[in-house]
Amino acid sequence: MEHLTHKRKMSIMFAIIAAMFFSAINQTIVSTAMPRIIAVLSGMEYYSWVITIYMLTSTLATVLVGKLSDIYGRKPFILTGIVIFMIGALLTGFSKDIFQLIIYRGVQGVGAGIIMATVFTAVGDLFSPRERGKWTGVMMAVFGFSSVIGPTLGGWLVDNMEWKWLFWIFLPLGVVAFFMILFLFPKVERKPSESIDYAGSFFLSITIIALLLGFTWAGSKYEWASFEILGLFGAAIISLILFILVERHAKSPVLPLSLFRNDIVTISNVIGFLMNAGMMGALIYLPFFVQGVEGISPTYSGYVTMPMSIGMVIMSTIIGRQITKTGKYKRYAIIGMPIMVAGLLIMAFMNSVWVAVIAMIVFGIGLGVGMPVFSLTVQNAVKPTELGVATSSSQLFRNLGGTIGIAIMGTIMQSALVRNMKEASSSSTGFHFDELDPELAKELSAFQNPEMLLDQPKLEQLQQTLPADVQPLITQMIDMLRDALSHSLTVVFLAGASLVVVAMILSFFLREIPLRTSNKMPEQEPQAEAV
Repeated sequence: MEHLTHKRKMSIMFAIIAAMFFSAINQTIVSTAMPRIIAVLSGMEYYSWVITIYMLTSTLATVLVGKLSDIYGRKPFILTGIVIFMIGALLTGFSKDIFQLIIYRGVQGVGAGIIMATVFTAVGDLFSPRERGKWTGVMMAVFGFSSVIGPTLGGWLVDNMEWKWLFWIFLPLGVVAFFMILFLFPKVERKPSESIDYAGSFFLSITIIALLLGFTWAGSKYEWASFEILGLFGAAIISLILFILVERHAKSPVLPLSLFRNDIVTISNVIGFLMNAGMMGALIYLPFFVQGVEGISPTYSGYVTMPMSIGMVIMSTIIGRQITKTGKYKRYAIIGMPIMVAGLLIMAFMNSVWVAVIAMIVFGIGLGVGMPVFSLTVQNAVKPTELGVATSSSQLFRNLGGTIGIAIMGTIMQSALVRNMKEASSSSTGFHFDELDPELAKELSAFQNPEMLLDQPKLEQLQQTLPADVQPLITQMIDMLRDALSHSLTVVFLAGASLVVVAMILSFFLREIPLRTSNKMPEQEPQAEAV
C-alpha cells in the first residue's frame, strides 16, 4: 500500500485511528472505575483476573492474527476485531457477578488483540520505516488522548450512573469505526500457496495459556511449589518444545523461529516484555493508592492519572517526529527508561495525592520518550513480507510481560497485605474483638477487609450506622487498613521499578540500524550474495 497517494493514505489512517481509539478508550475508561466495580460485585480476590483474562485473550488473538493478516490482509481482521469487541462490551455491561465479568472481558480481549495487532501492522504497510516514526508517535498520542479522557470519564460515570454504561457508552463509536474501515481500507488479495499453521497455533496457544495461568494462580490460589502450579509450568515447557519442533518444519509458521535469530528483534522483544511487566504490573494498582489509601472518589482519581497521559501524548508526538527527522531511535530508549524508573520510585514512596501527580508526570514523560521505539526497531529489522508476524511478536511479548507482571504484582500485593494486616493486628494497637460485645464485634469485622476502602459510599454508610462511642475505634481501624494497603503498594511499585531497570540495561545492547526510507529491503551486496 506504500504506492497509494498521500490523500488516500490520510483517509485510511483516519479510519485506522478511529478503530484504535475505539479499542483504547474502552480500555482506559474502566481503569479508575474497576476498583468500585469489583467492590460492587464482591470479588477483590479476583481483581487481577479481570485484567489477566483480558490480557490473555488479547495476547492469543494478537499472535494468531499476525500471520493470518500477512496472508489475507489486514482489513477483514480489523472488522472482525471491532465486531467481537463490541459484543464483549455489550455482554460485560450485563454481568451479574464477578465470574461473568471475567468471561465477558475475555471476549473483549479477543477483539482488542485483533484490532491492536492489525492497526499497527497496517501503518507499516502504508509507510516506510523512516515515516513510521512520526505515525507511531501519532498512534501513541491517540492512545494517550484516550488515557487522558478515559479515566476521568470512567470515574465520573461510576460515581453518577450505573457502572454498565462504562461499557456501553462508546458502542456507537464502534459502529462508526466499522463502516469507516469497511469503505476506506483497501482490500488485499490473499497470497498464493500460503498454508495455515494449525499445529503451531495450537501448541503456541497451550504454551501461553498454561504459562499465564501458572503465574496468575501461583501464590494466590495455589502455592508456588504446588502440584497444580508445577503442572502448569511443566505443560508450558512441553508445549513450547513441541511448538519449536513444529515450527522448524512448518511450511508457513505462525511465528517463524528465524525472527529470533535477528538480535534486534530478540532484544527489542525482551525489553518490551520487561518494560510492560514493570509498567502494567505497577500502574494497574495505582487506583488502589488514590482511592483506597487517600480516599479519593473515582471521578477525581481520573484527574490524578491525567498528567501521565498528557505527558505521554506530548512527548510521543515530539519524539516520533524526531525519529522520522533523524532516522535515529536508540538514544530515546536510553533516555526514556531512566525517567520511567524515577516515576515508579516516586510512586513507591508517595504519601499524598500531589506526590502521586508528580509521579504521573515523570512517568508519562519517560513513557512518551521510550515507548515508541520498540515497535519501530522490530518492523525496521525484518522483510516487508514478515511485517505482520514481526509486529505481532512484539505485541505478544509486550502482552505476555503485562499479563505476567500484573499476576506477579497481584501476588506480591496480596502477600504483603496479608503480612501487614497480621502485623497490625498483633501489635499493641491491634484490636481484640473477643473483648467486645459479639454483635458489635461482628459489625466491626467488616472494617478488617481492605476491599471496604474501595467503595467509599458503602464505607460511609456503614460507618454512620454504628454508635457514636465506637466511631474513634472505627477511624483507627480504617487508618490501620490504609496504612497496611499503602505499605503493600510500596512493595509493588519497587518491584515494577526493578523490572524496568533491567530493561534499561538491555537497551544499551540494542543494535541500531538506519531506518529505511522505503518498505523495500536494501539490495544485498554482490559479495554477500556470493557468500
